[in-house]
Amino acid sequence: MKSLRKSVLAATVAALALASSAQADELRDAALEIFKPLPSTTPAVNDNPITPEKIDLGKALFFDPRMSASGVFSCNSCHNLATGGDDNLETSIGHGWQKGPRNAPTALNAVFNEAQFWDGRADDLKAQAKGPVQAGVEMANTPDNVLATLNSMPQYVEWFKASFPGEADPVTFDNFAKAIEAFEATLLTPAPFDAWLNGDDAAMSDAQKVGLKLFMDKGCASCHSGINLGGNGYYPFGLVQKPGADALPEGDKGRFAVTATADDSYVFRAAPLRNIAVTAPYFHSGKVWDLTEAVAVMGTSQLGEELTDEDTVAITAFLESLTGKVPEVVYPILPPETAATPRPTGEVITK
Repeated sequence: MKSLRKSVLAATVAALALASSAQADELRDAALEIFKPLPSTTPAVNDNPITPEKIDLGKALFFDPRMSASGVFSCNSCHNLATGGDDNLETSIGHGWQKGPRNAPTALNAVFNEAQFWDGRADDLKAQAKGPVQAGVEMANTPDNVLATLNSMPQYVEWFKASFPGEADPVTFDNFAKAIEAFEATLLTPAPFDAWLNGDDAAMSDAQKVGLKLFMDKGCASCHSGINLGGNGYYPFGLVQKPGADALPEGDKGRFAVTATADDSYVFRAAPLRNIAVTAPYFHSGKVWDLTEAVAVMGTSQLGEELTDEDTVAITAFLESLTGKVPEVVYPILPPETAATPRPTGEVITK
């Protein structure tokens, strides 16, 4: 496969490589009408001022498995920052080794998504942070047990006070979610594509620029646009031709479960494409492991076009320019348990 990709890519570049700086400028101008580069600073989020103290607290909570009922699973279990911000599984493994229903989206750059989860049921990262903690198939905990755990450790109580000064009782489930949101807002991964959008002609190869032009010309950018190249709209999976049941399981009707509207059957949020080359497998079902194959599936199902080998290889080359530099995250030293800390359980906590 790699040798085929190299030969096809070489032929494509030889045939289609941009011939002049004028063409390069024209391509960039067209791209800037559709995409935006990542900002150089942590973005602001609604109703949650981001401070260094809150970021540090959120990082601790993100990595702490004691936020789960079993004491086994943390946010990082399914959104591993060392492997693209996801877990590289078809669907995640959670409480009691249950298999979840959908592929875990990356946490990297997730702050720029219009909404969170494949079906958009969480408006922002604050709302998203509360979901997995309480899901029986994920962390299987309850807000009350989370708060009992946090309040049992004096260091956590001090960190909450520093993060939410002036509040009489800062250790709340809302503040738990706000701290995680603050940390996740720092998980930005500037990529070669951003450098190129900002004027660095050498940041992307000729092959990647060919792929970018195809990505726009073929219509991929109609759904995968904006700062995150997706994450900003809802579309039927199988807009033109429905994929097979392997890629589109019949039992998962997507956004229909949120809106109960028939038109939302098999509708999903457009996947953000940053770091897509390192977050296999693909789609909400996690059934496709090869990125070139995923591009081909999207061609037939969403564009109604059988993309050529040259097209899929070139578009994949462009997608690889979206792999960014992950910020260095030092693993936190977490507060020790006390005699009052709730003990881990293999059972789902219901109270």
